[in-house]
Amino acid sequence: MPHLALYTFGVLKSPLADPSPRTDEFYALGEAVYRRISQHPGHLTHAEAADGDRGVLFEADWGVWGEFAVPAWYGKGRTAETTALAATLSLWTDPRSAFDAVYTGPHRTALNRRNDWFERAGHPNHVFWWVGDGVTPTWRDGVSRLEHLHDHGPAPRAFTFPHSFTPDGTPTRAS
Repeated sequence: MPHLALYTFGVLKSPLADPSPRTDEFYALGEAVYRRISQHPGHLTHAEAADGDRGVLFEADWGVWGEFAVPAWYGKGRTAETTALAATLSLWTDPRSAFDAVYTGPHRTALNRRNDWFERAGHPNHVFWWVGDGVTPTWRDGVSRLEHLHDHGPAPRAFTFPHSFTPDGTPTRAS
């Protein structure tokens, strides 16, 4: 049975290492979001660094998720002191489960505050695609799909909540 891969990406207004209360707030809410989403029905797993420290993304060991990668339009830092981004990579059973997890609970609270932390961008901030059973998507897969979505719009290869597709490529709508 295929699974739904989800890659999210956003550019932060300030580096993850910034000692400001706003950054601390972002981390605190992020931890609550991850805890809740990890327990959400339909969530299968998500990328976690083997021994990543706070803000370490590029240098971390991501295991089967592969080397950390970002879209070509990301132009900020890549060190623990300068990285200014938030990215996730996860697997879901279906679009409805992912939709419910994103638009309810702590993640909904975070979405309502996204303008406090994230720069406004002319790029998509999430992308879905179907993977075969037993397949673990990589960070590079997520970047490739997000860039494809940006360049070509929603298609079975790369889609969004409002413009989604079944595993066989049939258009559908998240309800």
